[in-house]
Amino acid sequence: MPPSPTDPALDPTVSGGHRDAMASARTALLEEFAGTFAPETVAACLADSYALLLPASITAHVPLLAHRFARERLRAATRGRTAYDGGVARAPMVLFVCTANSGRSQLAAALVVHRSAGLVEVASAGTAPGPAVQAEVVAALAEIGIDASDLFPKPLTDEVVAGADVVVTMGCGDSCPVVPGRRYLDWGVADPAGQDLDAVRAIRDDIDARVTGLLAGLRGPRGAYLAPHAP
Repeated sequence: MPPSPTDPALDPTVSGGHRDAMASARTALLEEFAGTFAPETVAACLADSYALLLPASITAHVPLLAHRFARERLRAATRGRTAYDGGVARAPMVLFVCTANSGRSQLAAALVVHRSAGLVEVASAGTAPGPAVQAEVVAALAEIGIDASDLFPKPLTDEVVAGADVVVTMGCGDSCPVVPGRRYLDWGVADPAGQDLDAVRAIRDDIDARVTGLLAGLRGPRGAYLAPHAP
């Protein structure tokens, strides 16, 4: 098959130093989503994810982050095609949105992953992503045993909103899109930006309590209500 315009070897938007890593990411995504999406769709999603992350990410890590971001978008898009994954009903998906995706939404998403033990799919995004997750947020999560080293801010995309069952906004206001059929919540949580660690701990605990309540009302893949795991 001839190279597509989104082949990293031909795409002029991809830095020369990133082309090998982007080519590897493209190959991995094509293998994972073979039979679900056309190769051109997968490649275009990866290229778009790379372009969207360039303003907000550490340059050396953009190919890796673009791979993760594109995978999240493609997985979310598959949820609109079927309610099942391998013959089992899909886990519910919760999306957390704030402005920068560097504080509140990252805290909430990490806490849901931690408390649900994989029974909930989680995503987070920002309407105006910041350059990195706040150091105090990373420290506050580490204190309760959550490794935040893989977290990174990313922009809100249509696929992720459409794939979510629950969308929780946390300070993004009217800039969050509304998709019919989704459950929407707005959590009035303080912004950790510029706060000291003690204040961020209090914000973390506030979000944790809300996460506990959210999980108690969600049904897992087999229909039972979820019970949050203890720290």
